[in-house]
Amino acid sequence: MSDGALQSHLFVIFGATGDLTSRKLLPALFHLVEDSDEKIVVLGVATTDLADEDFRRRAREDLSQAGVDPQRATAWCDERVHYATLGADGYDGLAERISAIEREHGLPGNRVLYLALPPRIFPTTIEGLGRAGLSRSDGWTRLVVEKPFGRDLASARDLNGVVHRHFEESQVFRIDHYLGKETVQNLLVFRFANPIFEAAWNRDRVSRIEVTVAESLGVGTRGGYYDRSGAVRDMLQSHLTQLLTLVAMESPVSMSSTAIRDEKIKVLRAISGIRPEEVVLGQYTSGTVAGEKIPGYRETDGVLPNTVTPTYAALRLRIANWRWQGVPFVLRTGKAMAERTTQIVVTFRPPPTCLFHSAPDDCVSHSDVLYLTLQPDEGFRLEIDVKSPGETGGLRTIPLHFAYEEEFGEVPEAYHTLLRDVIEGDQTLFVHSDEVEESWRLYTPIVEASLSTSDYAAGSWGPSEADALLEGAEWAVG
Repeated sequence: MSDGALQSHLFVIFGATGDLTSRKLLPALFHLVEDSDEKIVVLGVATTDLADEDFRRRAREDLSQAGVDPQRATAWCDERVHYATLGADGYDGLAERISAIEREHGLPGNRVLYLALPPRIFPTTIEGLGRAGLSRSDGWTRLVVEKPFGRDLASARDLNGVVHRHFEESQVFRIDHYLGKETVQNLLVFRFANPIFEAAWNRDRVSRIEVTVAESLGVGTRGGYYDRSGAVRDMLQSHLTQLLTLVAMESPVSMSSTAIRDEKIKVLRAISGIRPEEVVLGQYTSGTVAGEKIPGYRETDGVLPNTVTPTYAALRLRIANWRWQGVPFVLRTGKAMAERTTQIVVTFRPPPTCLFHSAPDDCVSHSDVLYLTLQPDEGFRLEIDVKSPGETGGLRTIPLHFAYEEEFGEVPEAYHTLLRDVIEGDQTLFVHSDEVEESWRLYTPIVEASLSTSDYAAGSWGPSEADALLEGAEWAVG
């Protein structure tokens, strides 16, 4: 969330030959630093044996596929991009290569160490960096760790222990790309810069809040990874929980990263636990999404034929504090659902008495509903009642809406925002160690409980059992 100047540094990507680097990191870095007056150099690191020019060629192709002019991509790669093979000489050899590149470009010793790696090798990589002295430098050093951070509470604590043996918490940036979305950041502005909403953001005015992250695609080529993870680990523990904390947190004393993190952690600590009977898990079977046939999850390459890994999860929880006591928060996420959407829906309480009648015994009264859409079609819609012209007591529900694209044009890519914040040292949009552990405290009992998994057809909105979580109401999405 910073807007300061970038500083000269070396941006080191571990896992540089992987998909994340190709699709997200290199394009984001290009657009972020192409016009910077500072010396910003990229070093790709992987076990694949490549020369600098080999990696530059791959980087040029990645940038071209991302829409960058080939001549600009070539100039950028030739000027800024290097590669190092993590071979027999290990991290000591890498440390020597990093020092040589910094001398060549006259860099001050500032470094970003980005782990675009499979989670299983986070610990050994961090240990290697620490033993080689790469957790400290003459300038600043920042470690970026992708999700998932642990598989349960015990593993998250172990990983935090490894990190903290070599890095200070102020150096660590646990990245959740959802937090880089402009519309997610706007949640705080929407709530705390507009008193009309903040005054109604409590148990007296709100009847329930729903958070939905629905994906229309199946697991695709990620079957092997996903079958070891599932919807709870892959989405609930990270993305949806982060959205929950931003929606439910109290006003911070300032917009500093520490103040915001403190309030988010308070939300998690106010959730006493999630009851198994308030959790619904599902797994998609074959179906049709947007006219395209989707094979069932168990028919996907890399997935075990009798797997019970959930591709859908929904749950109800309550936050036991003064603001939210008694208000249900309902979270759901799933693969191969009817449409792709990320949405927060706030349903307000209806009027206490009915004043408007279209007929003597027909009370017309609706709850106002606020839809905060984070993707796609970013913006918000507030549904309110108005009088229908010419009708006595006749009401009609109409939307008041705002669309980001209509007002501001194209919304910046999340990784562009997050990488800038890493370089500038702003941890506001990143996850603290305490947040990780508090979140896993909630979800570890679920992943360990061996709960039953219901089938749902691809192209639907998930198992029908999830409807009961709304306590007689209907899901606001779908």
